[in-house]
Amino acid sequence: MRYIYLSPHLDDAVLSCGGIILNQRAAGIPVEIWNWMCGTPPDDLPLSELARSVHAGWALDSVKEVYAVRLAEDRFAASRVDAKTRNFDFLDSIYRQADDGSFLYSDEIFVPPHVNDTKLIAEIAALLNGNLRPDDRLVAPLGIGNHPDHVIVRRAAEQTGHPLRYYADIPYTIWYPEQLAAQSAGLAAEVIPLSEEALAGWQAAVAAYGSQMASLFLTEERMRTALERYWEKNHGIQIFERK
Repeated sequence: MRYIYLSPHLDDAVLSCGGIILNQRAAGIPVEIWNWMCGTPPDDLPLSELARSVHAGWALDSVKEVYAVRLAEDRFAASRVDAKTRNFDFLDSIYRQADDGSFLYSDEIFVPPHVNDTKLIAEIAALLNGNLRPDDRLVAPLGIGNHPDHVIVRRAAEQTGHPLRYYADIPYTIWYPEQLAAQSAGLAAEVIPLSEEALAGWQAAVAAYGSQMASLFLTEERMRTALERYWEKNHGIQIFERK
């Protein structure tokens, strides 16, 4: 039996579930993180103003540099929670284009999935069905924050028909706590307890994402404080499942 955490980007599973993954690995449970929107765009891809702005927030320039750094960070973070990773080559929303070359997301990140991404949902669902084993435990994002990539991964997972659990997307569930009820409607919540040691390990794993720290938490210190306050509510992390 494997636990498969579906991570839209190269950080989401560790950000949201790093402490749980640490506990599972300590118990000898196989854990894999499947990263979806982590394909490297071609060097000659024109960048939208949105993409340039996002790159600036990461203090990175070219797409080649972005993915060299982010892949290295993710490998380091995954090693800190002792999880295997598997990377798929779909592009991040800020790079995806229509057939005519226009960008699907040219102005704003946090919007509903573009109609052109309907086929992407089906492609991810097909890959899931082709790679999952019958006894795998699948864990997908709730989609809090309404980032299209998170919503797409959730919808793809739901298309598989495979038994499914969900995690609350961090940091979005911290930013928009009012969205949790709507995104988890019809689901039962279970708190997975975490020790202070597991919390510290989780914080250390998230700290590996140095390029993302400013845009997600401003500083590493604020990240550690945010995760601790989130943990303090239940002394653990909530996971959701269909009733």
